[in-house]
Amino acid sequence: MEIIKNLNINWQTTVIVILVLVGAVVLTRVLRWLIDKSFVTASEKLRVDSTRYKFFKNAVSLIIWFLAFATLTLLIPQLKALAITLFAGAGLMVVIIGLAAQQAFANIVSGVFMVLFQPFRVGDMIKVGAFEYGIVEDITLRHTVITSFENKRIIIPNSVVSAETITNDNIEDSKICRWIEVGISYDSDVDLATKILQEEAMKHPNCIDVRTEEDIKENLPQVRVRLTSFGDFSVNLRADVWTNDPYRARHMHSDINRAFKKRFDKEGIEIPFPYRTVVYKNDLPPNAKAKENEQD
Repeated sequence: MEIIKNLNINWQTTVIVILVLVGAVVLTRVLRWLIDKSFVTASEKLRVDSTRYKFFKNAVSLIIWFLAFATLTLLIPQLKALAITLFAGAGLMVVIIGLAAQQAFANIVSGVFMVLFQPFRVGDMIKVGAFEYGIVEDITLRHTVITSFENKRIIIPNSVVSAETITNDNIEDSKICRWIEVGISYDSDVDLATKILQEEAMKHPNCIDVRTEEDIKENLPQVRVRLTSFGDFSVNLRADVWTNDPYRARHMHSDINRAFKKRFDKEGIEIPFPYRTVVYKNDLPPNAKAKENEQD
């Protein structure tokens, strides 16, 4: 407190502080506007990845503000003397601040590595660890912003993203195979159910054909339906439906499920549910009651 009282900040110092801060704000806005404009111009000619562009824009803002505070420290003798005093006599404080800022530096370093190696990009649909699926909206110096399908913003520190397993539906190849599973009763016709699954899936506009020429020559179906298991109440089938739009895969899944249900009802294919038979003790025959008493 004694050091702060001895600063003796006058009107000239105040003007310098205001000019530097205003200049930092103006320069930040101008550079961000220029970066936005150059990105839009480049995107019209080339396929530009917006991930590095957004990260670069955030980094520019950080550098400008760092230079602004460094300039204030150098131009104002009182602040320069204060900074020298603090750094010379506050070694323990520097260590404490360094430990406190360790996580922040880890987030910055993780963000740089993510931008360089690009396990995902802005606009990709990803799943990070136990977090829900969403669209990458932004990668800042500290965290990654993901927009969920409920329009919620999931903000995850970059160091956490780097340490988790990432599922990316867009990287390299945007085609995705959607598994659509359904169970039918043991009395139902498996071949008829398979045919219905294939027909209704291929009717959907987002369903695509990924068969090779060899697959077509071998008469392999566009939608492959496999009998995956025999359950307690049902025979379980799985249809492999491909689409080139991972964003619409969920809607396609819902549409095809609705179509399956309508066709199954029409064709007499039963989708079973568990049955339970409840027997009351008073309804037991006399012989069963006598045997039960003997056991008691």
